[in-house]
Amino acid sequence: MIFRNSLLSSASVINKVKLQRVVVSTTTPALASTPLIRRCLFSTTNNNTINTTNTINNNTTSTTLISKLKHQLVDSINSNNMEASTFSRSGLEDLLKRRFFYIQSFQIYRGVAGLYDYGPPGCAVKSNLINFWRQHFVLSEDMLEVDCSALTPEVVLEASGHVAKFSDFMVKDELTKAYYRADHLLEGHVEKMLEDPKLTPEKIAELKHVLTKAGDYPIEELKAALTKYNVKAPETNNAISEPYPFNLMFKTQIGPSGHSVGYLRPETAQGIFVNFRRLLDFNGGKLPFAAAQIGNAYRNEIAPRSGLLRVREFTMAEIEHFVNPEDKTHPNFAEIADIKTNLLSAAAQDTTKEIEVTTFGEAVAKGLINNQTLAYFMARTQQFLHTVGIKPARLRFRQHQSNEMAHYASDCWDAEIHTSYGWVECVGHADRSCYDLTVHSKCSGTSLTVFEEFKEGPKMVDSIDVNMNKGLMGKTFKKEAKAPMDYLAALADKVDEALAIQQQLTEKGVYTLTIDGVAFNVTKEMVTLTKTQKKVAGVTYSPHVIEPSFGLGRIIYAILEHAYWVRGGDEQRGVLSLAPIIAPVKCSVLPLTTSEKLAPFVSKIIKILKEAGISNKVDDTGNAIGRKYARTDEIGIPFGITIDFTTPEDQTVTLRERDTTKQVRIPIADLAETLKKLCDNTTTWDVVSTTYPIYDSNSE
Repeated sequence: MIFRNSLLSSASVINKVKLQRVVVSTTTPALASTPLIRRCLFSTTNNNTINTTNTINNNTTSTTLISKLKHQLVDSINSNNMEASTFSRSGLEDLLKRRFFYIQSFQIYRGVAGLYDYGPPGCAVKSNLINFWRQHFVLSEDMLEVDCSALTPEVVLEASGHVAKFSDFMVKDELTKAYYRADHLLEGHVEKMLEDPKLTPEKIAELKHVLTKAGDYPIEELKAALTKYNVKAPETNNAISEPYPFNLMFKTQIGPSGHSVGYLRPETAQGIFVNFRRLLDFNGGKLPFAAAQIGNAYRNEIAPRSGLLRVREFTMAEIEHFVNPEDKTHPNFAEIADIKTNLLSAAAQDTTKEIEVTTFGEAVAKGLINNQTLAYFMARTQQFLHTVGIKPARLRFRQHQSNEMAHYASDCWDAEIHTSYGWVECVGHADRSCYDLTVHSKCSGTSLTVFEEFKEGPKMVDSIDVNMNKGLMGKTFKKEAKAPMDYLAALADKVDEALAIQQQLTEKGVYTLTIDGVAFNVTKEMVTLTKTQKKVAGVTYSPHVIEPSFGLGRIIYAILEHAYWVRGGDEQRGVLSLAPIIAPVKCSVLPLTTSEKLAPFVSKIIKILKEAGISNKVDDTGNAIGRKYARTDEIGIPFGITIDFTTPEDQTVTLRERDTTKQVRIPIADLAETLKKLCDNTTTWDVVSTTYPIYDSNSE
């Protein structure tokens, strides 16, 4: 799918988003490091303030009690709820950089805009997201996965239209020669204009309309708008050039001769389309079927910005679902028909701007979503995004308006996620009709059609007998004769069009065919088109394509932003509440101290977790347990195993849940199975906390 205007602007960029969380007020008791340790008897008041009383001497306290007291003190510091906070993009970016989720590539050489490297936790999140995407789509929907070349010959992208049309409009500072994407420059300028409190309602409406349409202006309208609003280069206030197209593909040569031109693919879809014939054969010649591909795509963005949201190299996950154009129902539609969703229709964008909350079934029934298959994949996308951590209230589907939609598409909906940058397109859903297969079939000379037998057996159908005088046509049209001959031959199965042409030939003696902009005057002496009937066993057609296209980098950023908060309002205590299914590490292993008495249990538990395939991270430093918890919270580890001085006595450990900081006491023997279920979403923390004893001040 070609994402052109994919980072949507708001009237003004939102830098702070209020995240609603439960507020808990706590008093933080000091944790002494001297031989005397205070025993805290916790009494919770109405506002959940924690009080401390009673001092006892460590000499009379058992190691078990010391262990429990340390746990209790840490819990009081952490608080048991995700607290209300104002989202800080700078706080999140600092955490992601400091913990090496991702950084700008080649940083020691000052980096390159639009290129990013994922560090260990970021790489693990991405890998887990891809694995779940495969499980959710490829495995569950019986899709055919392929892995195609990223280096693409020019002829392929000429056929698809990318060479001619895959461009953005660019302007440059007339003095410094700095380059800008023209529509983004216009949007930024208009956003600043909208901050003027003296604007009339009419002017505000005009400027908001420009914001809506700027990304889809043809070059003349864009030029007029830049001139009308006196747009200048933002850093220098210098005059800018007129806009001109800039192709976004990275061009290269294949082989040493330089005669074979290639490009790094701008999307993964074309590899699927050119392999359609083999995929159809692999599927037994039957439709519908879906093919999927995960891989990198490359776009030479004019002005990359907003971190992972607009980059030059990124990972896509695309699905091409091939269907009979006469039957776009889906066998599993009933399973998702009653799921509610947030829809912003094309009509609403021009009027109320309001999101409609409805079910997918209702949306199809009233024609808001074009067909069942498109709606089915939208619903499955919504389920996927919710599961990996996107907040339901901050997800919507926005329908493309007529000026955005490709001429061949019948309906398009973008899954947009709200972030501090505004609404960001992360997944495109398009009914692309038969465009891609048709152009590749025409340009390659390879049939990319499907023959489908009639279920009721052979039958008589109307047809056209095309009788051409090829000699006369060759003499008249010379080297160009092939084009009208091929066109007329194809009328054999286009009864209505053929009869209309024959009627004009009969009445006027000539019919003008226009093919690729060239006019051919076909006379009645050149061709006769006669209606007849023939017996056929089935029908040949070009399949239509329903395409969900996922930008994984954008989804990852949105997940991280939705997951980030700070505990107790302290910027130094950032938490990433990542869903266990995509968390970079599933569980931390934390010995309470560096005591040799606990070391054998650390090794034992690590072995158990590795054998169960549960990723884990050990922190056996001498840091306080609270510091250890905080470090694991920062990288989103959902569960923590603490090995304390009770462990050698009864072979149990505590299992901590990241967001609530609640802990249960669980036998070592039950760890692997319990964690596996928690991470696979086959059980919940609520179930675990009712199965095992809560570790609190009253438990021994």
